[in-house]
Amino acid sequence: MVTAYCVKCKKSVEVKDAKKVKLKNGKPATKGTCPKCGTKVFRIGG
Repeated sequence: MVTAYCVKCKKSVEVKDAKKVKLKNGKPATKGTCPKCGTKVFRIGG
């Protein structure tokens, strides 16, 4: 599973509904939601 930092929970969490996206500069990233609070989380490079 992919992990990302949740700002609300203040810890690393497993990303729920993870989607692979590509940034403007072509680098890969992952975005999804925090399973505990529902906040959007984002991780560059994965």
